[in-house]
Amino acid sequence: MTKQEKVNFTIKTLDELYPTIPIPLDHKDPYTLLIAVLLSAQSTDVRVNKITPLLFERADNPFDMVKMSVEEIREIIKPVGLSPMKSKGIHGLSEILIEKYDGEVPKEIALLEELPAVGHKTASVVVSQAFGIPAFPVDTHIHRLMYRWGFTNGKNVVQTEKDAKRLFPKEIWNRLHLQIIWYGREYSPARGWNLEKDVITSAIGRKTVLNDYYKNKKTAK
Repeated sequence: MTKQEKVNFTIKTLDELYPTIPIPLDHKDPYTLLIAVLLSAQSTDVRVNKITPLLFERADNPFDMVKMSVEEIREIIKPVGLSPMKSKGIHGLSEILIEKYDGEVPKEIALLEELPAVGHKTASVVVSQAFGIPAFPVDTHIHRLMYRWGFTNGKNVVQTEKDAKRLFPKEIWNRLHLQIIWYGREYSPARGWNLEKDVITSAIGRKTVLNDYYKNKKTAK
């Protein structure tokens, strides 16, 4: 298969598997999405979805959030990890949203990245999922699969994002990045990976990745 044929095969397979795509993080507006994505750093979506209702019950907008102290926020979000940094970030960005944006979440990635504890991936998720602006947030699943599929050299997430944006049509970025995440979780995980179930990698996977898989399988026997 040519590179373009591999890209087309990937898009077609993901569309067949995920005609409708569930959004991983529970939220009701751009602000609650921003907070949920910030909390998800080095944590699981399942854990975040358990904690956000408790937090949003107290404060689901920046005006209520700043009424809470950093310590109060930290107490609620402790189970998701990195709570000292995240609680400061949530309080700090809520203050900035009130001061600079009348409590609204900005729609530009660059402006979002200026907020405390908001990195490029978080900003990309927010513009993509809250505002429908084309972006390609790269998480560990996308980084792993883009390498397994031979679409990037896997050096870093910055390069992976560039390659994804170059290979895939802009109008499907928002849908596709979520499809790849779900596919990575269900069919092509980092641990306990079964290549027989992984239809995309078994069809188009990078030769070295496939060879390593079979070599490790033999060794494990």
